[in-house]
Amino acid sequence: MKTDDIEAFVAVIRSGSLNAAALSLGLTQPAITRRLQSLEQDLGVDLLDRHTKPLKPTRLGQEVYGHCRAILREMDALRERVAGDAPPSGLLRLGVPQTLGDALLLEAVKDIRTRYPELRTQVATGWGSVLVNRIEQGELDGALVLFPANKVFPDGVEARPLGAMSLQVVGAHDQVPGRAQRLADIQGQGWVLNPDGCGFRSSLQRTLAEQGQALRINLETYGTELQLGLVADGQGLGLVPAPLLARSAHRDRLAAIPLKDFKPEIQLWLIHPPFLGALQEVVEGFGRGAQGLLEG
Repeated sequence: MKTDDIEAFVAVIRSGSLNAAALSLGLTQPAITRRLQSLEQDLGVDLLDRHTKPLKPTRLGQEVYGHCRAILREMDALRERVAGDAPPSGLLRLGVPQTLGDALLLEAVKDIRTRYPELRTQVATGWGSVLVNRIEQGELDGALVLFPANKVFPDGVEARPLGAMSLQVVGAHDQVPGRAQRLADIQGQGWVLNPDGCGFRSSLQRTLAEQGQALRINLETYGTELQLGLVADGQGLGLVPAPLLARSAHRDRLAAIPLKDFKPEIQLWLIHPPFLGALQEVVEGFGRGAQGLLEG
């Protein structure tokens, strides 16, 4: 049984296609096919259901996939142990939430490149549940996610809280009332929010539903700064972590709306696989840097 064959099988399951697996490993599709066939011959079983798209493992193939991932982790651990005190090098795969991308990506990546010139950084954005799943699947080395403080993470995902942030409802400065309001009182202005999948939006929608109100969306768009610019222009209300409001270029044209019945809070988490080897210090530094940026 060859390590290359195991690596090819894991890549196919992760990506769901032979083409994508070939691209990720820098191989041709026929080469990936040969490696899969070699592994199946060594084990004497069919690992893939080739009648489905995307490709899915058979029931036994799913079990083999778990063992193969463990083998590759142990191989990585062995390489790191032999490398000793060598500085981190190779590929670092990080994830950040859609909401924090504007605030964190540029400075965080620049800091990593300065501190670890031998590392090549690859960053993905996504909702928290997607990033957690990618950590589980071994597709990311570390990620920042936003979840409630009582979030329970799956086995195989190490999580450390970095701090709580209040979520603030904001509006254009000249349209914000001076006294505390109820959510139903301002609902008529409509909202500028992330598309479906955003935890902030879900929290707001649940609270409104409990009050017999329907969420009224004026604009859906990614990017916190873009949303805040639209809110500042009077296009509706926004919902944003307080540190991002403080850092926004539009902050002088915005104001937080004090609410009596909606005061949500979110926790910033750093998550990663249990074993990272030499990348451990880099991922933890990434978390500290994000924490510092938001606190600042």
